[in-house]
Amino acid sequence: MSKEQAANEVKYKITLKLLNILLLNGLITQEEYEEIDDLNRQTFQPQLAKVYV
Repeated sequence: MSKEQAANEVKYKITLKLLNILLLNGLITQEEYEEIDDLNRQTFQPQLAKVYV
């Protein structure tokens, strides 16, 4: 895995954690969570995305 891909994995994991916090605090809906997660997957293209679920 390249340094750039490793950085993208970390960035994706951070955004996933932040999304979970927003969802748990009722600031976004489950639908919004899924939509944003899809956009983040497109942006960061994490190879380990299925492991994070």
